Amino acid sequence: MSFQKHASAVFHSMSQMLELTGGDKFRVNAHAKASRVIKDLTTDIEPMAKAGDLKGLVAIEGIGKGTAGKLVELANDGVIAEYQELSEKVPTGVMEVLGIQGLGPKTVKLMWDEKGVESIADLKRIIADGTILELPRMGAKTVENINASIAFLESSGGRLQIGIAQRVADRFVELMGALKGTQQVAYAGSLRRGKESIGDVDILIATNDPEEAREAFTTSEGVMQVLAKGDTKSSIRTAIGGSSSRWGADENAAVQVDLRVVDASCWGAALMYFTGSKEHNVRLRERAIKMGMTLNEYGLFEDDGKDERPPQSRGVEPVACETEEGIYAALDLPFIPPTMREDRGELSLSEPRAVVQLVDIKAELHSHTTASDGKMSIEESAQIAKDRGFHTLAITDHSQSSAVAGGLKPDRLLEHIKEIRAANDRIDGITLLAGSEVDILVDGSLDYDDDLLHELSVVVASPHAGLRAKPKQATKRLLKAIAHPMVHIIGHPTGRLIERREGLEPDMNELIAAAVEHNVALEINSHWMRLDLRDTHVRAAVEAGALISINCDDHHPSDYDNLIFGVQTAQRGWLTPEQCINTWDADRLHGWLEEKRS
Repeated sequence: MSFQKHASAVFHSMSQMLELTGGDKFRVNAHAKASRVIKDLTTDIEPMAKAGDLKGLVAIEGIGKGTAGKLVELANDGVIAEYQELSEKVPTGVMEVLGIQGLGPKTVKLMWDEKGVESIADLKRIIADGTILELPRMGAKTVENINASIAFLESSGGRLQIGIAQRVADRFVELMGALKGTQQVAYAGSLRRGKESIGDVDILIATNDPEEAREAFTTSEGVMQVLAKGDTKSSIRTAIGGSSSRWGADENAAVQVDLRVVDASCWGAALMYFTGSKEHNVRLRERAIKMGMTLNEYGLFEDDGKDERPPQSRGVEPVACETEEGIYAALDLPFIPPTMREDRGELSLSEPRAVVQLVDIKAELHSHTTASDGKMSIEESAQIAKDRGFHTLAITDHSQSSAVAGGLKPDRLLEHIKEIRAANDRIDGITLLAGSEVDILVDGSLDYDDDLLHELSVVVASPHAGLRAKPKQATKRLLKAIAHPMVHIIGHPTGRLIERREGLEPDMNELIAAAVEHNVALEINSHWMRLDLRDTHVRAAVEAGALISINCDDHHPSDYDNLIFGVQTAQRGWLTPEQCINTWDADRLHGWLEEKRS
């Protein structure tokens, strides 16, 4: 684990332990924010921390003096004294209990204080002997849900990748949308914000028949357990089902889905509230207060100061509530797309950010066929790309070192180049380019010699092996590939697999600077298991002026559908069409590719 990942985890744990031990809210929030800031950094701060460079650390946006001092302490001593003190007060098992879905710090603290719960085993004990029911607001149904969450944690526990969660959400949106009483339906939460993984799926519905909606939801196919069935919120645990796509979900896996029934008249306010992020919503509420208003899931209201009761319960008419756009406008803000709502400076915008959209993508520059490990012929892939309105498709089968993926030996690659170019002559309406996904070997050299690389119209250089290298070694390796004059694109630079493999941890700022210098594009690999570059890397690349390529790394026809996840990741990084080479017209794109061959 890199220093930054470790530091982020430490500050997150400190935030939780402070809350469990009754620390003041300011310190709890400060440590939680520090965890998020450190996690999102794209530069390696370990050298600064080891050198005791407090000035350099504080110069990083979001890191204050207190955080900087603790980072220096962690880098040099391996621990933070305050963390150690808190750890002595909070048993490890209490932190494990906090990881159970549905249990917040207040409830866990109550269990710990009143019933001596210091582990999941202790929690199981008070459930078994019934003494858990002696706690305030702890009924039989709540206990049943806790039991189910423990079982779920022990059987699977992890977060779901966005591609799997999206399939579940789409299923429920379609189901609820088909009901006669439905007026509006949508998914919300972190899934709507395009986060790479999610904890549960949130569905919002406005309906004139709430009972119809609740019944259809709780009795739908695949429901394993009904966790709650109330007037405004119902929760279920449902089977995910298998997948024919690469790295498909375990067919026995499950996920929690929550259905919230909201009023159609305040649809926009509810959608905004339940989309989040929590941090973005806090900033919106703070802005509303400064403007003499109050914001909640029912709308934006003038703050009359007459009553502590919520304004909607007193019949106060909202300033805005029907649409998200209306609420942002009333707060004197441009519309902020859901993918940008992460409290990363978006509320400082005075004009809408023209981030890349799905319809902007006109080329696919990373695809595989049956020549290596793909499931499509050249012609089949070309037809899909044409149907999507693309003007260019690069066929980039694996290079020779990727033996398990059917990588092509040099003589076979030469034959494949001829086949691609012959197909290009036969197929109208799209340009097919002969390329290769060339392995970046552990020493940074490429998998084919320069003469052979020169024959390729597109070179996507990617790391596939040696993905546990230390950050400095990984950085050196990738910098060498970026500097190679034949390379157009660095494919999935870290090689990570979300929730499965961490991959390389190079200094992304160094890679980005080198990419700018050498006119090389960095890839957002759109497969929902990769999303590599990740959103914070994209943001750093955008700010540095680097070029980005959004590709699907197609192996199967369904992989083309993953493009939306790459685009959402790009939006989370504030990428504009101008910096994305896949949005360029054919002449501009082909001209850029040919520059590397002149």
